[in-house]
Amino acid sequence: MAQRSISFIRDTEIEHILRVYSTPILQAANVVPESVTIALVNDDSLNAFVAGGQNMFFHTGFLMDTGIDELVGVTAHETGHIAGGHLARAGDAMSNAATIATIFTLLGMAAAIGAGRTDVGMGLMGGGQEAAMRTFFAFTRGQEGSADEAAMQYLEKLGWSSEGLMKMMQRLAGQELLPENRQVEYVRTHPLTRNRIEAIRNFVETKSKNNGNRLPENFYALHERMVAKLMGFMRPDIALRRYAANDTGIPARYARAIALYQKGNVREALALTEGLINQEKDNAYFHELKGQILFEDGKAADAVLPYRESVRLDPESGLLRNALGHALLEVGNDRFLNEAITNLTAAARLEQNSALTWRLLSSAYSRADMQPQLAYARAEEALARGDIRAAKYHADRAERMLPAGSPEWIRAQDIRVMVESHPVSREYN
Repeated sequence: MAQRSISFIRDTEIEHILRVYSTPILQAANVVPESVTIALVNDDSLNAFVAGGQNMFFHTGFLMDTGIDELVGVTAHETGHIAGGHLARAGDAMSNAATIATIFTLLGMAAAIGAGRTDVGMGLMGGGQEAAMRTFFAFTRGQEGSADEAAMQYLEKLGWSSEGLMKMMQRLAGQELLPENRQVEYVRTHPLTRNRIEAIRNFVETKSKNNGNRLPENFYALHERMVAKLMGFMRPDIALRRYAANDTGIPARYARAIALYQKGNVREALALTEGLINQEKDNAYFHELKGQILFEDGKAADAVLPYRESVRLDPESGLLRNALGHALLEVGNDRFLNEAITNLTAAARLEQNSALTWRLLSSAYSRADMQPQLAYARAEEALARGDIRAAKYHADRAERMLPAGSPEWIRAQDIRVMVESHPVSREYN
């Protein structure tokens, strides 16, 4: 049987929403939220997992097919794995943030980010065989029970109900009795037992003081928009059936705008997007969508203004700055070159492992005839792609050409030292 590879997608809005949900839980677990990477796996199956240190992954199918209470419950469970140190058995090489490129290389995440698009429209790259990945991600039954217990304590501390976690486990009841190839993905990586389900049910029914409590009110609206956006991108035909044309709610119009754009109906997609912008002028993601539709319709010059507005509204988004820089370069007018370099430099600071950003910066530096900076950007791009020999070559050139002591010169030295210690580099020395 052919093995599936893991592919990743990036989306500023969805990553932000997942951070809104996870931050209170991580804080309740005494985990620094900024130390946890949140990533989206382009997979229609029901799964979420943690791996390689403090990296939390959500399948797009899981996000579309679970309620907000279930999503919060599972996020608390995955946080329990992180806080409980259940990833330590993977070894220092995987958990050490100093070698975060290790997890990025293993999962193909750096390549996925670099391959692509800065939206949910799929930055696709292979990331190892499915069976091997499942073995690596799987936790023991004891660790699963421990993560459940921790999750319920975090939720209780926040005044949130554990009923969503119970609902999720009950949805999966009976899966452990099925052959492995018929189990949902979540159960394959999270061993499920009747005892686990019973322990959660007992806590909810006899111990919790928060049954029936609602989550923070903004969670519900954010969840509706996230599902609508994912449906529009990942399941456009279903989205157009589910969200009626006469539904004036923002999630429905959002889903339809994206789905219509995915189906090639640019005119109607833009009309709906303009309506969304008129209703929420300060929504960076609506401006981003307009820029994306125009850019991918071959109108890079028209895309610049909405992309600029999205960056103005969310200046700390590397993905948005990357999109603006890309559009500015595509216009082909050198009067935009400095603006493109400014935004791509900021994007590289915010998205250090993005090969795409470094590739675009290389193009900008080449057009500006900035040879020392070009060598440095090519070293960073090669490193992000995992091309050790190319990274060493360009880092050596950058180190010779850049002013000694400059930030880029110091970083070029770091890259050279890093890659010289890599087995591939030693093999060719």
